[in-house]
Amino acid sequence: MSKHRRLPGFFIGINKLAMPPRKSNTLTEAELRLMKILWRRGESAVTDLVEALPEGEQLAYNSVLTTIRILEQKGYVEHRQEGRAFVYRPCVAENEASSSEVRNVLNRFFGNSREKLVLSLLGDDGISAEELDRLRDAIRSASPDKVAIRSAATDKKKGGR
Repeated sequence: MSKHRRLPGFFIGINKLAMPPRKSNTLTEAELRLMKILWRRGESAVTDLVEALPEGEQLAYNSVLTTIRILEQKGYVEHRQEGRAFVYRPCVAENEASSSEVRNVLNRFFGNSREKLVLSLLGDDGISAEELDRLRDAIRSASPDKVAIRSAATDKKKGGR
């Protein structure tokens, strides 16, 4: 008899039960490339997406199809049928997706500390004087009231307060 047995979605070994990897709602590089095309072009069939990929970044039809289906499972795109083809469109705005990614980085790498994130950016040697000026202006113009309102709206969306 084998020491290991497989169940759908689980691997059971000697004294171990491993859960399958969690699905991530963050975008992989391939997913982001397709989303950028959809945000730019709007509705597109898989063949349109394949043709719209930049030189040197082409993917096979089946790879694009698999990736777009994953994006649909993650809730980033939806489709409608047009003849025999499915036409996909983004259902998450680009600014919403980028905000979500920043919140993810903020949480994972900086313990939800905006201060640590900003200090990390400021410590980057590549920051220009113009960027620093824009950051200073943005910090000066950010009112605590606006931040509190935005934070309360985010909490409400997540089912809090």
